[in-house]
Amino acid sequence: MRLKGKVALITGGGSGIGKSTALLFAQEGAAVAVNDVSAESGEETAREIRQAGGEAVFLQADVTDDGKVAAMVERALKAFGAIDVLFNNAGISGVGAVHETSEELWDRVVAVNLKGVFLPSRHVLPHMMERRAGSIINMSSCIAEIGLMRRAAYAATKGAVLALTKSMQVDYAPYNIRVNALLPGTILTPFVEQYLQTSYDNPDEALAAIRKRQLTGELGRPEDVAKAALFLASDESRLMMGSPLYIDSGVVFGKMA
Repeated sequence: MRLKGKVALITGGGSGIGKSTALLFAQEGAAVAVNDVSAESGEETAREIRQAGGEAVFLQADVTDDGKVAAMVERALKAFGAIDVLFNNAGISGVGAVHETSEELWDRVVAVNLKGVFLPSRHVLPHMMERRAGSIINMSSCIAEIGLMRRAAYAATKGAVLALTKSMQVDYAPYNIRVNALLPGTILTPFVEQYLQTSYDNPDEALAAIRKRQLTGELGRPEDVAKAALFLASDESRLMMGSPLYIDSGVVFGKMA
């Protein structure tokens, strides 16, 4: 029960890493406010938590819409009375080098991946500042540290999230608010599985190529990232401030012979 008595708000909690984290946080004693743009998937996550004996509400909102985010935070506070942990997990990918990326795609990726961290944080922070406590976890990526072909918009946003995390930590350290970032490698989520099927003529070859980038030779699972998020959400990470936490199977700091 590492999160007993805490309340967590998780964006993008309807599937993949967000869902795994919501389920794990609930198992560890947290009451969970599950956000997703999809009512079907988000409510399913909340339902599974409640069926297992945990506390959860589903809050549908587009994290790029300021008014909807403000309402989401208010509903979470009304339901549970506090927000101790904010996990800015919602995100999308964008495939293409700069010359291949349309303005529409660029704007959408920036809106979800960067503005979608800014807006929930902006509305949760005054509550955390008043209580002088809190943990914010921002979803970056190991791509913030390395180059990867045809990921211009995605890489730009994940690098920006990492920089934003560090800046936020300086601003909110006096309020006993910790702000850290997760930097996963390629995680075998439903999104990645669909991407492999739709973007490559031979998905098996593409998957094999991805595995070769990683020292472990295997892709991470959503549960692996959820466990890292649990550590940052818990008091066990009380000395981690503005830190990037890598869950990348050795992509960034390793190189195959």
